[in-house]
Amino acid sequence: MTRSTATRRADLVLEGGGVKGIGLAGAVAALTDRGWTPHRISGTSAGALVGAMAAAGATGEQLGEITSRLDFRRVGDRGGIGRLPLVGPALGFLGGQGLYQGEWLHAWVTEELAALGVHTFGDLRIDDPSLPPDQRYRLVVTCSDLTLGQLVRLPWDYRSVYGLDPDTQPVADAVRASMAIPFLFRPATLTNPRTGVVSTLVDGGLLSNFPIDSLDRTDGREPQFPTFGVTITTAPKPGIGDRVALFHSRWFDIPQPAPLRLLEQLITTMILGRDQAVLNQPWVAARTIHVDAGAVGLLDFGISPARSRALYDAGYRAASAFLDRFDWRAYKRRFRREAASLSGAGSAAAR
Repeated sequence: MTRSTATRRADLVLEGGGVKGIGLAGAVAALTDRGWTPHRISGTSAGALVGAMAAAGATGEQLGEITSRLDFRRVGDRGGIGRLPLVGPALGFLGGQGLYQGEWLHAWVTEELAALGVHTFGDLRIDDPSLPPDQRYRLVVTCSDLTLGQLVRLPWDYRSVYGLDPDTQPVADAVRASMAIPFLFRPATLTNPRTGVVSTLVDGGLLSNFPIDSLDRTDGREPQFPTFGVTITTAPKPGIGDRVALFHSRWFDIPQPAPLRLLEQLITTMILGRDQAVLNQPWVAARTIHVDAGAVGLLDFGISPARSRALYDAGYRAASAFLDRFDWRAYKRRFRREAASLSGAGSAAAR
């Protein structure tokens, strides 16, 4: 894998996808190997995890090494009633606390970021006067606040929504919250010191699994560089019939009843519906890298090292092929005016 000597900036938006997020790491590695430097990264769930590593400075094969150290067999860390045979998983699911604690994953993210010299969002600050002060960070993580009933972007919303200093908040905490798939992982909590309100935070994918517009500039000015999106697909064609199997009977050791199948379809539609409509827009599709995850599932914690590497390589190939044909100037000529006029807010579909 040869690194390009040319350096270009780009913003990155990484979709959520659980274990399939290994493919995101491969795509980001290819981008950096080809000379693209991430300016800011926006991610949800697995996209938040990969984005955090990249924002902390991991590039190229280093991302592959980090991915290889993620032991998915330990991600599913059942605790409390979840340890009870047969009934434990069902009770954890029905009680809303989830099958898994998520503590091992939180500790792993913390350690990997620390090795890269990153602890709090203050370590990810950037000096960019063109951005609002609360958005001058290399990483932004999407979460869903069930208590307030709204989408939140961290660290952007720490001060305005929660009364907290964003520079002091641990990056790993935000990543863990964004990965808390409802009913599967225990929700995260965040307390507003001014009001005393305790917010319950879960997977940002419920409201925006692919926040492609989160880094687009809205002032109508000429974008300085592109925003690339990376999605994980499992369908024959990207965007057609691409579903995320959230609840599979092997995780519960019980037959999957009709209500559970309905709940799966409901949450899948919630996660994918809005983003699918966005992906259908031609100016979004033209700047989006599609990584084929094959048969790898959202919670395929038993994935072998060989399959994990194959998915990483698939992401690398997809990004490389995309960059071979992407023309930034041609993109702006074709799409920028159209995207801005249809957005109603002057969004340039790029930075």
